[in-house]
Amino acid sequence: MSTASRAVSTTSRAVSTTSLILHDGRRVILKLCCFAATIASATLQARLRSLYAPAFMLAVLLSTLVMLASPTPTVIAVEVELPDAKPVPAVQVFPLPYDQASFQHDGRELTRYHAASSLRRPFWYPIAGPAGHGLTRMGHPRDPNTHSHHNSVWISHQDVGGVDFWADHGKDNGQIVQRWVQQFEDGDDGAWMLSLNAWQDAQGKVLMNEWRRCGVAPLGAEDWLMLIDLQLEAPSGGTVTLGQTPFGLIGVRMAKTIGVHDGGGLIRNSQRQVNEGEVFRKPARWVDYSGPVANGIRGGITLMDHPNNPGHPTPFHVRGDGWMGACLTLSRPLTVESGRPLRLSYGLWVHAGVPQSQIVEDHWQEFIRRPSTQQASLGAR
Repeated sequence: MSTASRAVSTTSRAVSTTSLILHDGRRVILKLCCFAATIASATLQARLRSLYAPAFMLAVLLSTLVMLASPTPTVIAVEVELPDAKPVPAVQVFPLPYDQASFQHDGRELTRYHAASSLRRPFWYPIAGPAGHGLTRMGHPRDPNTHSHHNSVWISHQDVGGVDFWADHGKDNGQIVQRWVQQFEDGDDGAWMLSLNAWQDAQGKVLMNEWRRCGVAPLGAEDWLMLIDLQLEAPSGGTVTLGQTPFGLIGVRMAKTIGVHDGGGLIRNSQRQVNEGEVFRKPARWVDYSGPVANGIRGGITLMDHPNNPGHPTPFHVRGDGWMGACLTLSRPLTVESGRPLRLSYGLWVHAGVPQSQIVEDHWQEFIRRPSTQQASLGAR
């Protein structure tokens, strides 16, 4: 008789005998019997493991080898068909909380637009460059407090009807407030949004309305173009003057590593002039600011002025500490009359590497050949 059989037989006889003797305590006896059977079973299992463990391990090993040698079965997922499915646009703009909008190309964010009412002005940040590295920054790398208005890429002006919209600090400074977004559009070649902004003084009075159309257009694996069209309007029945100043209408604060001083970057313009000493406040079709963004990786941004803008080619205000801007009213003020809006267009070519000047010029030529919105109204209320 086997060990297991003997254990079971012994347990059964113990249960039978005990039950006859203690007939009235049947429940107690049954519990004792179950306990005894559990002990016997555990003892048996331990003895069996010690006897047959080598054989068991060998069986496991052989089974594993058989599974590895067998071809992997193909799992076919069955899905429901979508007969009316439409192609997904390659370039999309996604509205986000807190009055933000993310411009993306095949899931990669190119830039994000920030327009919360708590801000002094809307701006675009980050600006994605080669390998996803940011090409701009928030604030001056050496003077973040007094230059806190350097918000990556932004639209602003130092003198609109006598009010400063350029700086952050000052009790009488103005604020550019987004009133609403009228339209978002996606596509395979680009995406854009159209919004209305109010330029308000410290008391909330609207000095100027501005329609802003911002779009992105991929130009390859890493390069892309940002297009900014503006329509500035005076209040009904009135006028507004943009005063003479080098600060406005568009500014770009480059990443610290791209700056000439901090990173060894390079400033060039369409007139073949180089760095701050030659480029500063000189008229040009474009200015390019390029430099290192990571070890072994370089990139930059070309800020381009449109030929239809007043005063083209415009002077550019540049600094070796990493900033550039197009000066709309450096030499003279501009007055906007009611019913006669001022329309402006700027382009930013975001690129990898440090391209040759002729390549930059070719991209400026492509920029001005794109359909311009300057001949038609941007928005209607």
